[in-house]
Amino acid sequence: MFSRSLRRLVAMALCCAAASFAQAPTSRLNPLVAKVAEGVSEERIAATMKKLEGFGTRYVMSQKDNPTHGIGAAQRWIFDELKSYSPRLEVSYDDFTAKKSLRIPHDVDLSNIVAVLPGTINKDRYVIVSGHYDSIASRRAPGQPQPTGDQPPPPLDPETPAPGVADDASGVAAVMELARVMSQYEFDKSVVFIAFSAEETGLNGSTAYAQKAKARNMQIEAVLNNDIIGSEVAGNGRTANNRLRVFAEGPEDSPARALARYTKEIAERYLPSMTVDLVFRRDRFGRGGDHTPFVREGFAAVRLTTPSENYANQHSATDTFANASAPYTTRVARMNGAVLASLALAPKPPVVARPPAPRRASGDEAAPTDAAAPVARGTGRVPPLLTRGKSGYDAALHWLAPDPEPDLAGYAVVIRATTSPVWEREIYVGNVTEYTIPDLSIDDIVIGVKAIDKDGNQSLVSAYEQAPFNPAAPPAGAPARSGGDR
Repeated sequence: MFSRSLRRLVAMALCCAAASFAQAPTSRLNPLVAKVAEGVSEERIAATMKKLEGFGTRYVMSQKDNPTHGIGAAQRWIFDELKSYSPRLEVSYDDFTAKKSLRIPHDVDLSNIVAVLPGTINKDRYVIVSGHYDSIASRRAPGQPQPTGDQPPPPLDPETPAPGVADDASGVAAVMELARVMSQYEFDKSVVFIAFSAEETGLNGSTAYAQKAKARNMQIEAVLNNDIIGSEVAGNGRTANNRLRVFAEGPEDSPARALARYTKEIAERYLPSMTVDLVFRRDRFGRGGDHTPFVREGFAAVRLTTPSENYANQHSATDTFANASAPYTTRVARMNGAVLASLALAPKPPVVARPPAPRRASGDEAAPTDAAAPVARGTGRVPPLLTRGKSGYDAALHWLAPDPEPDLAGYAVVIRATTSPVWEREIYVGNVTEYTIPDLSIDDIVIGVKAIDKDGNQSLVSAYEQAPFNPAAPPAGAPARSGGDR
């Protein structure tokens, strides 16, 4: 008689043999993605960082009308530069009002600068790369008295030097260089390049943009926010110039963490000399960034930042080009380019969770949400897309794929341990919308699905998440019970 372990090995072998009939697209480097990464110019990155430093300060209360100094001059220069890259870039000001706060003495009208490269197939799906062009000098100069007790800090001087090169001329330089390079090519999805304003005064610009995007039902697939990618030597002298931190807010399989895993896989594939360190946390302790407003609105957004921060230079007059690293910023920009281009060329992610079925005005039967989502009569529940199958011991997957792209090749199932930060196993299953893995407990692993096109471009992974516990409903794949799990 077969032992249980031997039966499992045989079942998995049969599963893999069946899957092998569906040939996965080649996983070689995509030539277009490689061109984007290789096209990033260190010389141009350095020139942009120096140019933004040259405005003296980009504090939101600094001069608006001076042609060479202050935030107004910086704003106009960024806009004009983006316009000069390609007629295909749709460049505009995204206006908002930052309200009076601790760092803003009165309401002030400001603008994000947005450049859109329209997609060719999924024009209404967006991938975003961002940085912030405002700066601030909030640190006290040597010998300046510190506020004591309940004494409020003195108001910020709008003309105090705030070069803001690492924080965040570096991020803006990466965004602008990627806009220049990528606008020479075409992508399936629309790519958006944003220089946010008023990050230093409370994430005002990104909050305004994210809220408007949510209200407009924009299909934002990913936001790569670059903040402080311009330093490679920390204040304690340590350096990690071959590493990049990616911060991703939870829960376990949140959209942000799916994007972070994708960022690590693709960035390291195209720049193998660099390592992406996944940090499963919203941001550094006591700090924030322009990715957070997008997360709040339900979008996938992460923060890319150096592991070698110099806290003494941040928000001070010493955050200069001399204290920054254009070579490190260039490497990070190339990593961004590889991830952005891959996402912009890839198919849409599959859908692995059905929306709850709406209940009718009368009766106790819910209306189906779509033809593929029958509702159990009298329960108001839609059957889950991940179950234990007919045997009760398998992993039976279903997913939805509305309006598939013409170059879609198929799908891959990915698996990892619940404690693993990255996907550990992949099975290409072909152009189907269901797949069963025999004798695999769905309780012990995390499982997901991604779409792959004929050129090997892969979507973000859609992971099957555990629904919140509802005592009135049976667990996924299990028969209804009259009481607890007994």
